[in-house]
Amino acid sequence: MHILVYDGAEEQDFIGPRDVFGHAVHAGGAVETSLVRPGGPGEVTCAFGTRIVVDQGWRPTEADILVIPGGGWAKPDGPGVHRLRSSPTVLDGLRRAHRSGVVLAGVCTGVMALSAAGLLKGRPCTTHHLATDVLAQEGGELVSSRVVDDKDVVTAGGVTSGLDLALWMVTRECGAPVAARIEAVMEYEQRATVWRRD
Repeated sequence: MHILVYDGAEEQDFIGPRDVFGHAVHAGGAVETSLVRPGGPGEVTCAFGTRIVVDQGWRPTEADILVIPGGGWAKPDGPGVHRLRSSPTVLDGLRRAHRSGVVLAGVCTGVMALSAAGLLKGRPCTTHHLATDVLAQEGGELVSSRVVDDKDVVTAGGVTSGLDLALWMVTRECGAPVAARIEAVMEYEQRATVWRRD
């Protein structure tokens, strides 16, 4: 499993899922997680100034699941998801990942990178409330749910929704008992019902 991080990424959007997936290992889940960075290894400066060193570059077809956090939506000219949306390399990488069978999981406005890649047209999805109008204009079928599971694309709306998305992915891939053990350790329970395509 990979979590894509980039300059301007919202800290909570990727740290929450990283924490959940880390606890999954101790709860009996067969989960391996790496932070990856577009363009290769290097330092990332996040939305609130946190600096992290990412040791691994993003290779679109290497993971089973790719989590894309959001960040910077309110500042179109600054670092953040708008730069992902305008990067042909990133958008092509998302399309390649999707074609190769990688499950794409967008958190908050990270969903908007998937939308810019054309991967949400005509599909049920959600995002942060400040971006829903754009998502609808780009062809996404908005669902009023915290987490929307459309099989090979999973989306979550809201800054803290990364926790819920990650717990749902653990439930889906490793089973409810593993997710329940994580919830107990983190003293956090998944919020709301997951909308899931039959």
